[in-house]
Amino acid sequence: MDGITIREVLKLRNEEKFVEEDSIITEYPFTIFLNGKEFITLLCTQSSLDYLLVGFLVSEGLIDKKEDIESIKIDEEKGIGYVETVKKTNLMEKLYGKRTLTSGCGKGTVFYSVVDSFKSKKVDSNFKMNLEEIRDLVRKFNRYSEMFLQTGGVHSCALSDGKEILVFGDDIGRHNALDKIIGKAVMSDIALDDKIVLTTGRISSEIMIKIAKRGIPAVVSKSAPTELAIKIANDLNITTIGFARGLKMNVYTNIDRYL
Repeated sequence: MDGITIREVLKLRNEEKFVEEDSIITEYPFTIFLNGKEFITLLCTQSSLDYLLVGFLVSEGLIDKKEDIESIKIDEEKGIGYVETVKKTNLMEKLYGKRTLTSGCGKGTVFYSVVDSFKSKKVDSNFKMNLEEIRDLVRKFNRYSEMFLQTGGVHSCALSDGKEILVFGDDIGRHNALDKIIGKAVMSDIALDDKIVLTTGRISSEIMIKIAKRGIPAVVSKSAPTELAIKIANDLNITTIGFARGLKMNVYTNIDRYL
């Protein structure tokens, strides 16, 4: 499988020790050239690079829809993605030179200020969530990533209509995984205002901002949200569920909907 390296490792199991081949996730530097200029380098897995590129630009507010893209070219051998946009905005010019090498997992790739999130419009959605269906979705989601089952080294994200998983992506960075599913949804004309994001990663403020910017009404994670993420979700009417494991989960925002 692309993105996986096989190495011999010494394994310790109680008192036993033995050498065995193991699957290791590969970090792949992917440099984005925006309108002919080097823009950013992401550390990612070597899959769905076109969707990662589109999702990243959407999340950063540089484009809004696929029609904003004039052309995309991916050179996997060199690790470069070239994208030309229909319009060259002032924001693009301001962000040139702020190049960052990142997996989008710790510090994240979001260029805009967290304060901007509070200027986002409230998510206006009548989307309903059934807790039994959410539990079933999480069970399906946990079995979806072949790369995680092989390496244990990636985060996963999925987009769901509340019943089925519609779009799936995984990556070494949780931000990248989210950008991949957003990018695929945008390129496939999948509406986001009635969908759920499923994620294995922590729900940070930056993750919540990306979700809010696209008008997505709900996020469900196997992990925890941060306090600022909860505040953003509460202010913007986004349902936030964490620690969704087995029959357990915590509902942090829009609690009244489930009582």
